Amino acid sequence: MVQIPRLLKIIYVTAKYRLDNLIDDAPLPFYLRLAFWCLPWRWFVRNQHPRAERLRLALEELGPIFVKFGQLLSTRRDLLPDDVAQELQKLQDQVPPFPSENAIKIIEASLQRPVSEVFTSFSAAPMASASVAQVHAAELPDGQQVVVKVIRPGINKVIRQDIALLYLLARIIVLVSREGRRLRPLEVVQDYENTIFDELDLQREAANASQLRRNFTDSDKLYVPQVYWDFTSTQVMVMERIHGIPVANVEALLAQGTNMRKLAERGVEIFFTQVFRDSFFHADMHPGNIFVATEDPSNPCYIAIDCGICGSLTPEDQSYLARNLIAFFKQDYRMVAQLHIDSGWVPKNTRVNELEAAIRTVCEPVFQKPLKDISFGQVLLRLFQTARRFNMEVQPQLVLLQKTLLNIEGLGRQLYPELDLWSTAKPFLEQWMKKRIGPMGLLKSLHTKAPDLLEQAPLLSQTVVKAVEGYVAHQHHYQQQLEEARHKQQRRRIQQWVGSATLAVGLIGLWIPDWYNVILNASEAHLILVALGVVLLVKQD
Repeated sequence: MVQIPRLLKIIYVTAKYRLDNLIDDAPLPFYLRLAFWCLPWRWFVRNQHPRAERLRLALEELGPIFVKFGQLLSTRRDLLPDDVAQELQKLQDQVPPFPSENAIKIIEASLQRPVSEVFTSFSAAPMASASVAQVHAAELPDGQQVVVKVIRPGINKVIRQDIALLYLLARIIVLVSREGRRLRPLEVVQDYENTIFDELDLQREAANASQLRRNFTDSDKLYVPQVYWDFTSTQVMVMERIHGIPVANVEALLAQGTNMRKLAERGVEIFFTQVFRDSFFHADMHPGNIFVATEDPSNPCYIAIDCGICGSLTPEDQSYLARNLIAFFKQDYRMVAQLHIDSGWVPKNTRVNELEAAIRTVCEPVFQKPLKDISFGQVLLRLFQTARRFNMEVQPQLVLLQKTLLNIEGLGRQLYPELDLWSTAKPFLEQWMKKRIGPMGLLKSLHTKAPDLLEQAPLLSQTVVKAVEGYVAHQHHYQQQLEEARHKQQRRRIQQWVGSATLAVGLIGLWIPDWYNVILNASEAHLILVALGVVLLVKQD
């Protein structure tokens, strides 16, 4: 049940920031437009800030759950105007910490041991605090420095209440606005619900971090801190403490002599490696979650934390995405359109020439710029926006991918403005495609599927034997039918010959009856022969 005070707070904030202005241009029915014009605050409250800024400020005032919802909305550039999406990216998920006593109680309840037994030292003052959890520094008995992430107490109940409100608002938008329905608010809220509840499970985040660490075990490009599973549960996660420079602190990176070009290019390589080699990518790679190691500035290494949101692609999605990007940069719009249809991203009955023309109209102006000035993320965004006009279904995995790519590209150009993302990505994509469809790719696929094939071999052999036996039986039956037909045809020919001969003799008797009278002394014999001949010719097996 939605709490009335919370609903009143939302109405107050809506009035304060005049969020009703956001739908002034929407094609509403006259009675709803009249109702909006009668709202009392429209006559007494003024707010001169741009609409996108007002929306950001309103979300910040409504609290951390709405802030996170705004952060999610900022990734849906296929739905939002550019000014709103860019402003929502400024949302900062920083909230006051909750008391350390509560954190200790949650840790002890989850680990079923006193904090003093688990850690030789534990810092009561949190290192950082966000809407869902906060982090404390600690030390394990073996001297390992760690961080302890603790879920905020009571957050589950708060989230459910606010999501219920968001669903209510989404349903109202669907009912009153055709333009609102195009934005698919119920789907957006559902996407947010799945994302936020995934973040509440720290065991899931720990599993993501372990997988990502395993994928880059021997890499000098990305480091993921170790998770200590003995001290990890759904509400508590303990992982290795890292020391590095926040990636957004460009001044500090330059001061230590970091190779900025190499750092920017490695970010792109890491992204494409995660997407195409591993099909498992960190989908929340904003600057707050990325650090740079200080050990070797000339050979910089990224450090990634907060793996609560990760994405993956199917082999089919990987292939279609890579071929789409290569075809786009070759300006082969026919191929781009055909790939969208073949992949099922747009309906199968879509006319390929119409989709090709739409893609060309939107994307051709991009190539008037130098390649280094082309936004790779914007390319993907333009493709999705165009396809939406042809009833493209929202692909959650591609939305996460688009969000991550925009983050990586923006970060890369912040570090090194001359970054040519395409020249970095194209060789990777082409090499990946060769490996996938070339001889080595086929051998690898065969090697991967060999155990399943061997396991299914007995069943397969039985199936083949039954099929062969069925084929042989069918052929035998067919041969029998042919033989019977041949014998029947032979009988018919003999019968036809005998009938014809009998009929001929009878007819001759009709013409010269004296023969019968002389030889047989029976004038009716010729009639019997004619009748017999006719019967033999007409009645055949």
